[in-house]
Amino acid sequence: MSFIVNPFKKQDVGDFTGVYTPLADYRRPSSTDEHRDIKPGDLADEKKLDVSPNPSNGYSAYTIDALRAEIELDSAASGHDTAYDRKSKVINKAITDIGMGRYQWSLFALCGFGWLADNMWLQGVALTLPSLTHEFGPSETQVRYTTCALFIGLCLGASFWGIASDVIGRRLAFNMTLFLAAVFGLGVGGGSSWIGVCGLYAALGVGVGGNLPVDGALFLEFLPFASSGLLTGLSVWWPVGQLIASLVAWGFLPNYACAPDLVSCNISPVGEACCTRSQNQGWRYLNLTLGAMTFVMFTCRFFLFHLYESPKFLLSQGRQPEAVAAVHGIAYKNRKQTWLSEDVLNEIGGTAAAVEKEHLSTGEIVKRNLGKFSTQRIGPLFATKKLGLMTCLIWFCWTTIGMGYPLFNAFLPQYLTNSNADQPTEPSIVYRNYAITSIVGVPGALLAYFTVNMKYIGRKGTIASSTLITGILVFCFTISSDPTFQLAFTCLEAFFQNIMYGVLYAYTPEVFPAPNRGTGTGIASMLNRIAGLCAPIVAVNAGKADPKAPIYASGGLFLAAFVAMCLFPIETKGKQSL
Repeated sequence: MSFIVNPFKKQDVGDFTGVYTPLADYRRPSSTDEHRDIKPGDLADEKKLDVSPNPSNGYSAYTIDALRAEIELDSAASGHDTAYDRKSKVINKAITDIGMGRYQWSLFALCGFGWLADNMWLQGVALTLPSLTHEFGPSETQVRYTTCALFIGLCLGASFWGIASDVIGRRLAFNMTLFLAAVFGLGVGGGSSWIGVCGLYAALGVGVGGNLPVDGALFLEFLPFASSGLLTGLSVWWPVGQLIASLVAWGFLPNYACAPDLVSCNISPVGEACCTRSQNQGWRYLNLTLGAMTFVMFTCRFFLFHLYESPKFLLSQGRQPEAVAAVHGIAYKNRKQTWLSEDVLNEIGGTAAAVEKEHLSTGEIVKRNLGKFSTQRIGPLFATKKLGLMTCLIWFCWTTIGMGYPLFNAFLPQYLTNSNADQPTEPSIVYRNYAITSIVGVPGALLAYFTVNMKYIGRKGTIASSTLITGILVFCFTISSDPTFQLAFTCLEAFFQNIMYGVLYAYTPEVFPAPNRGTGTGIASMLNRIAGLCAPIVAVNAGKADPKAPIYASGGLFLAAFVAMCLFPIETKGKQSL
């Protein structure tokens, strides 16, 4: 049996025998019923909605009239009632009835690669900065613009791939993001100038920057309704990326780097000893290794796993038979059955000929994406005083944390190297401590999932306390230049910081109403990236006056976020999303 799949093969319903059960014969597990909270009077004809569970077997009957009633209710709630929207909701029901299985868990790991790669490369750039100073000659503050180049790419990538995935398809975007990151990551290893390296990092950022929006949207579209919270579980992969980058750097940078007292040959007087390329290969080995690992992740996505194209994208392109085949493929992988067929879609949303005019063009797809940021979409986020306050506070937190995080973490290797005013800290100690910090930080994201549901703590208590502790620990880092002292506080800071991020990813979508959730979280993510882009500029200019100024700014931003979190008016623990 071959483990290599054909990534270009188009699927047909006939490829998945034994998974289809006619709707009239299908028995839906009662635990998947999303309509159980429907109240009398919600529908024009309540008698059609006959989905009462059968107590003898725990299953409920399912009829075309009941399905139509559910779709009508969902369409009324969302405000969209085109043929495309109705058929998309039918597909959502079908995926929910199939449930979680092998396909979704495999996709969880592969989408996790995107989260991993995002932070792995952010840390990779941070770890490279001291070596770039030694080889190419930019000052210790000027070289921080390298991080700015990466963030420019990240912002462009997030914007471009988010919309492109709705135009060219999720599958192509899903694979291209890691492919571009791998190619340009490998290219960084051959960089011959600082400007060239910055350009390659920016191009790399365009690829890796698309991972969060594309992977998140793709994973959510294949998740059953009851398991949609698993989307936040992808954040567990984030600290793993930092761990991998730090361990690789620990192996290469202390052993293949110039002596700390050597300066670049570009600024050294002729005849004096200087840092040459051959003496400073560690940062190149680091980037080549990270690039190779990214390429392996791309290979796993492209050749070892057959990703079915998003059924919703296929519907938007008028490829209804392929959309049905994709759902049948999920059922086949999960060893389940499904009632979805073209007849059911046509019964609910109209026949293909009748809805030809509702086929979404490229312009309409782009318009829908940009429409998320229109006043009509943003307005409902301020519908009430409580929700408006919550929206402002959560966006403020994403902005302050978006700048506070890179101000400390993106330049941490520099801080650790230059903490001793008399002489630079030994590279072996710097990268050892950085690796230990990354290891200690990993359990923080896992602990967050236990504390958010604890009595008397919840989301608000967890995120506020972890953010407060993170801000205090950042300030404590500046008290002493002793490497052991700094190691203790960076470990604690990384641990509580990952708790904070883990809860923030879970809490943010929960506080927004479902019809406007994409708008609220999308703007939060955009503000986070823009603030991150500004962080290197702040670090360069503030660092000229006082090397510790960026650290103070980072700690102050975390504390400002803590104050905002204390004012959150909504606690979502134990409550259903709006």
